[in-house]
Amino acid sequence: MAIQEADFDVSAELAALRDGDGSIGAIASFVGTVRGSAATVREMWLEHYPGMTERAIEAMAEDAGRRFDIRAVRVVHRVGRLLPGEQIVLVAVASTHRREAFQACEFLMDYLKTQAPFWKKETTPEGQHWVDARVADDQALARWGIVATNA
Repeated sequence: MAIQEADFDVSAELAALRDGDGSIGAIASFVGTVRGSAATVREMWLEHYPGMTERAIEAMAEDAGRRFDIRAVRVVHRVGRLLPGEQIVLVAVASTHRREAFQACEFLMDYLKTQAPFWKKETTPEGQHWVDARVADDQALARWGIVATNA
């Protein structure tokens, strides 16, 4: 797990996740990027609470391990100034079989989107604004039996 300003290399992260474990038969991954253009979102600032954010993501990974038969998890989340098209987050899950890897990856993204202590501010042609939690994200988390605590 890493919280960092620097970009990440997806191929290197997936290789590290696999790291010689011959029982891994599947790796599912998700890479989130900054949506927008100069006409919509010019830039995004992501802030976090050091220490708290890492602990929250580690707890999410542990929960995924209890729910799904997975071998390894890797989460890399960027903070600081990000521009349209840049990578924000990587969630990668290794498992013996693909179904568990896919499910755990989706679970972690739903959890991360609503429960990790990140704050997002966007700069648009109209100015800057903080981005609120979306109802759709809370609903995605609810399907896993978790009530969002971001209200």
